[in-house]
Amino acid sequence: MKATYHSKSIPDVLHDLRTGEAGLSESEAASRLVEYGENRLPEGRPDSLPRIFLRQFKSPLIYILFVAAGAVFWIGETTDGCIILAVLLFNAVVGTIQEGRARNTLLALRRYTETRASVIREGREMIIPDTEVVPGDIILLEEGEKIPADARLLVSRSLKVDEASLSGESSPVHKTVSEDPIDPSPEATRRHALFRGTHVVSGNGKAVVVATGSRSFIGSIAEKIVDIDTDIPLKREIAKLSNIIIAAVFLLSAVLFAVGVTFGRDFVDMMSTAIALAVSVIPEGLPIVVTLVLAAGVFRMGKRQALVKKLHAVEALGAARVIAVDKTGTITKNELLVKAVFLPAPERDGEETMFSVSGSGYEPNGEICSLGKPVDPGNHPRLMFLGKLAALCSGARVAFSEEADRYEVAGDPTEAALSVLSQKVGFHRDTLLSETEVVSELPFDYMTKIRAAAYRDGDAVRLAVSGAPESVLSRCRYVKTGTGTRMLSKREKERLIAEFVRMSKEGLRVVALAERESKEDSLSADMVSDLAFVGFVGMKDDLRPEVSAAMEKAAEAGIRVVMITGDFQATAETIATEAGIFRPGDRVLTGSDIDLFSEEELAARLDGTTVFARVTPEHKLRIIEAYRSCGKIVAMTGDGVNDAPSLVAADLGVAMGKVGTEVAKEASDIVLLDDNFGSIISAVEEGRNIYRSIRRVILYLFSTGVGEVAAIVGAMMIGLPVPVLPAQIIWLNLVTDGFLDVSLGMEPKESSLLSDGARRKNRRILDWSMATRMLLMGTIMAVGTIFLFREYLGMEPAKAITISFTVLAVFQWVNAWNCRHESRSVFGMNPFSNRFLVLSLLIVVLLQLFAVYHPFFQRVLHTVPLTLSDWGIIVFVSLFVLLVEEARKLIVRTFVPASRKD
Repeated sequence: MKATYHSKSIPDVLHDLRTGEAGLSESEAASRLVEYGENRLPEGRPDSLPRIFLRQFKSPLIYILFVAAGAVFWIGETTDGCIILAVLLFNAVVGTIQEGRARNTLLALRRYTETRASVIREGREMIIPDTEVVPGDIILLEEGEKIPADARLLVSRSLKVDEASLSGESSPVHKTVSEDPIDPSPEATRRHALFRGTHVVSGNGKAVVVATGSRSFIGSIAEKIVDIDTDIPLKREIAKLSNIIIAAVFLLSAVLFAVGVTFGRDFVDMMSTAIALAVSVIPEGLPIVVTLVLAAGVFRMGKRQALVKKLHAVEALGAARVIAVDKTGTITKNELLVKAVFLPAPERDGEETMFSVSGSGYEPNGEICSLGKPVDPGNHPRLMFLGKLAALCSGARVAFSEEADRYEVAGDPTEAALSVLSQKVGFHRDTLLSETEVVSELPFDYMTKIRAAAYRDGDAVRLAVSGAPESVLSRCRYVKTGTGTRMLSKREKERLIAEFVRMSKEGLRVVALAERESKEDSLSADMVSDLAFVGFVGMKDDLRPEVSAAMEKAAEAGIRVVMITGDFQATAETIATEAGIFRPGDRVLTGSDIDLFSEEELAARLDGTTVFARVTPEHKLRIIEAYRSCGKIVAMTGDGVNDAPSLVAADLGVAMGKVGTEVAKEASDIVLLDDNFGSIISAVEEGRNIYRSIRRVILYLFSTGVGEVAAIVGAMMIGLPVPVLPAQIIWLNLVTDGFLDVSLGMEPKESSLLSDGARRKNRRILDWSMATRMLLMGTIMAVGTIFLFREYLGMEPAKAITISFTVLAVFQWVNAWNCRHESRSVFGMNPFSNRFLVLSLLIVVLLQLFAVYHPFFQRVLHTVPLTLSDWGIIVFVSLFVLLVEEARKLIVRTFVPASRKD
């Protein structure tokens, strides 16, 4: 039924639903409640903490570490196996704490639409929980009420519905009882259609329910949210890296084992060595370092009023190449503000008067200026009169909310803007109505596009009229002057129309005000004629103050910002131009355009398009998926129910915390608690810092791992014994690396992250540049280790093993400083800017001394004491890894173009 109700007449709709004007009987309603189920959105059981905890182990890298722990236990290294398990446990606990805070997604969907409904059953009006509404129920609609289910309008008395959270349009939608059987408009824009979750702004009406629960428009969105599964980029990269590690572990272990057995080595010894080699390749510290780096980023973003619901999410913004933003509530404040007042010339050939109005949102504070200078409205009688009409033509209420800490509106936003203007001029509606009796009102009607109020002015009754300029001007015969009225000539009317067009092109929503004396107290649309034109009021939904600066930073960061909105093309283009999103030469695509394109054609038109206008939720989803099909990492911002599917489908969803619906907030990965759009770019910078930190840690861990592997394999290939023992390898990986990799993850944020990020095209966490550095560093470590091992082997085998074990440790100490930056010299960086690294170095030096000189560690690690001269030789050899890396950095700084640097 839901799919065809828009194309049928009201009698046919009622017939198909087996209902009538008197509504359903109680027994029939109960039967339908069983048949269709409760009027609830699709629900899922929220994840329990144990389930969230177990989910932290769903990673190939974690699986490898479990295998490594089992292997270490198998060779008898119980302590080392327990350390690996402790690392995994700590990683899971941190992840569980963060994700556990955001496990109420589907519960919020239910909270968003909870309400009560007025229905007619058996000819009687009754109020029931919205969960008991069924198809065929006749519902009554009053101002301020939420609509409990999708419905077909039966009766409309100037009914206006706020659908901003559903369609993206900032202005309320006028609902009419249209019965056009071939209405081609999208479902969400049909004038006779009502949707669950929206609410009535003004007027009243009656409708028949056509869809409830998951069959409703919002229900279909909720189901799409459940079905969509999007991996965050960092998770994908870690998964790819894990697969590389798995392949490397099996290949190297198999080769080493085969080579050792071929050369006559003991089978058990080679099995232990192969396991030790596998452990050296596996970066045991990587999961915990990634978690700690992400947790630190989440903490810093929390201080900026950005709630990060998943650890990996903040890094995803750093990887984003496209940010798709919603207009209403994201780019704009969703608060109409009067910006200009136009008064016609007081004399027939005189000059018109234009006033500018300042202020913020619906706050009743602001100046009125003429020619750039503040004026006293009391000195301008025509302006005062217009302010009085604005107050009388407004049925909305504006009041300060202590809870929200801002002014909020009850009623039509356009009328609220008029009310605020009247206060700035000097009138307050409540005070005015206590002195001036309004005897009759005509609410704004979609067909006539006017609103009127009849009020007593002494012994006379006068009309105050507001509405669309074309509608009001068509009813005007006169022009209001300072002393009276004069006839409105054709030439002057043309000048007024030209002024209306000019103001519209500036992105203003123009409302005309007019008045006349009336002989009757009652009002009808036909009586509103022979008016005297008073003036135009131009209002606008202002940009958020932080938007322009954020757009400049986005451009600097190489991020393309596009706007996706349900508003009309002209409005969207004007706002996008002001925000710095739309520039000359850019393209605008509408929902109608998108309907004509295949997936491939849409993807091909994304380049050069910066505004998508008049789009539905389905269009938004197609746009996001088209970007992702092009391989672009895309973030989506939004605040409404209509944004939810695309928030989930995007690589990263960002919701507004104050004006955003619960559906949008819970479908997102990040929530901006203060609705500050500039926080998105701050999050981009934070994400890129996290990306670099993780790359820095991976470079360090893998280069040291390559050094260990190359030392073992190289020694065996030239006929030497294994230079390091399994227990020593585990010590190097879990103790030495464990402190240094965490400290590298805490490296201070660089100042050029945004501009550098604009140059970098490759976002792979492990690329050829890193691989080259790993091989270079690892080769130097291996050569130095084998050289010293062979030199000491003839003197004392136990000391030779201690020497190779220690030189690998010192290589790691030095290499940590190499990894601080990809191109800057370590000598040009403040060594104390990363105090964690300095402290970690002191700790690992002390621990290595314990490993060499303490009797307990000598037994466990099979070490012997070293002399001071031994240490001198070890340090001298270890410095070669620093010197070679410094030479490489110098070459990069000198010869490599800036566009290819990180």
